[in-house]
Amino acid sequence: MRTNMRLLVAGLILMTACVARAQDLARPMVLVASPDLAGPYSHTALIVVPMGDKHIGFILNRATESRLATLFPEHAPSAKVTDPLFYGGPEGAGAVFALLRRDPGQPSIRLFDDLFVTGNGKNIDRVIEQTPNDARYFAGFVGWTAGELAKEIEGGYWYVGAPDAALVFHKNTGAMWEELVTRLGNGHAARKGLQAI
Repeated sequence: MRTNMRLLVAGLILMTACVARAQDLARPMVLVASPDLAGPYSHTALIVVPMGDKHIGFILNRATESRLATLFPEHAPSAKVTDPLFYGGPEGAGAVFALLRRDPGQPSIRLFDDLFVTGNGKNIDRVIEQTPNDARYFAGFVGWTAGELAKEIEGGYWYVGAPDAALVFHKNTGAMWEELVTRLGNGHAARKGLQAI
């Protein structure tokens, strides 16, 4: 009888943990690459949101050498953007996305709280023309298919934290990964020998 009760309790604990993990993946989050993660996502920090059963995200700490003024010389207002273009990820790497703290109009997507993203050229032009430095501009994004992100988190590739729009606009992105690993990695045992994803 006691063995059955222990198995029932263990099963309930496991089920509760699985439900909690599923609920966490249904909300926006910050992902920080585990220190042992190798490959193209090594030392990255991302803002990630669910899109149905999939997820999309933007790498926050990969500033490029490119400026919008150089990429779009025929669009004079682009010269007013002071920050470089950021590499958001390999999906749609030829497209520019603007993340900003207000609704830029349709088509756009509310990521969480007052953080929005648009990839619409007219919206991006309007943001650049009216308030060029109220947005951060990304080339591409990261995408996960159904269940893919859950497997990566379960595999220990990522530390997970609460989303914070301030990270999107952080000025010193060069130190972001180290700061977040210290904050989010505290209490997590880093897995050795992680493969590239």
